[in-house]
Amino acid sequence: MGTGIQSMESVSRKCLSLRFIAVLCASLIGVALGGTAAPASAPKPAAIPVILDADIGDDIDDTWALGLLLKCPELDLKLVVGDFGRAEYRAALFAKLLERAGRTDVPVGVGLDLPSTGPGRQAAWLKDYDLKQYPGVVHRDGVQALIDTIMQSPRPVTLICIGPVPNIAAALKREPGIARKARFVGMYGSVRVGYGGSEKPAAEWNVRCDPPACQAVFTAPWAMTITPLDTCGLVVLKGDKYRRVRDSRNPVAVDVIANYRAWVASNPRMPANEADERSSTLFDTVAIYLALQHDFCVMEKLGIRVTDDGMTVMDPEAKRMDVATGWKDLSGFEDWLVDRLTR
Repeated sequence: MGTGIQSMESVSRKCLSLRFIAVLCASLIGVALGGTAAPASAPKPAAIPVILDADIGDDIDDTWALGLLLKCPELDLKLVVGDFGRAEYRAALFAKLLERAGRTDVPVGVGLDLPSTGPGRQAAWLKDYDLKQYPGVVHRDGVQALIDTIMQSPRPVTLICIGPVPNIAAALKREPGIARKARFVGMYGSVRVGYGGSEKPAAEWNVRCDPPACQAVFTAPWAMTITPLDTCGLVVLKGDKYRRVRDSRNPVAVDVIANYRAWVASNPRMPANEADERSSTLFDTVAIYLALQHDFCVMEKLGIRVTDDGMTVMDPEAKRMDVATGWKDLSGFEDWLVDRLTR
């Protein structure tokens, strides 16, 4: 019996030795690979629920911004709404772009039908598309749809606005509580830099079109992040960066360029080959980026006041917001934009 016990102890010691050797080998392998063994990968953060409110169909940059948004899986698009009149045209443009991108899960809201006239510069691309044929949900009252989406969301919603904001002012008036359940990210204003990099600030289009609406938005009690002309007014794709998007076979990029060509053709004052050579200024794409991160931008916390003539001036007594006032790496942002649109 003693011999049996000794034999069992010998086996036990051998097992412990083998375990020690195994642990030691695993540790050495971990060190050789660059440190301790990697922990289990952390779960991916949930996508951010967003609403896009845009004057799509005027300047082409809104279409580029929608294309970028559709290529950002970190953003969960819950609703799109056309703003600043031409309500049916904007809703139909949204609907056709979403349908062709395979995103008919996204509801389309028809915005306030303000007295803006004309067919719109991307009407040729729309051709005979009828909003009634959109397979997804169409909300005839886009303002109420925006309110309901925010108020019914279990998580805070990021409201991305890239046009004049009469819809948003109307929504705040109907339901002020949306400002407690959403944050606002947008393309607005001119702080120290004007159009084309001018050293003189300007009354930027989205603000000067409806200063009272912008004043309501800029004083509402939600967290705000904006890209003024100081940053967004400098984004133009040229050379190989533009060619990568122009020649891409990615369906979203194809539709962006097709709309760009229609937009250029609608203005006889523009060079006919503009869409072959370079992009227009892609103001609104920066707002989509800021809904995700700020790494490429210089961010300042500033009090911003909207004047009655559409200027956005620094005022220490005004509501403070995060403002992208410069670029740390404009080229890096452009590379990121191209990669998102084409991959």
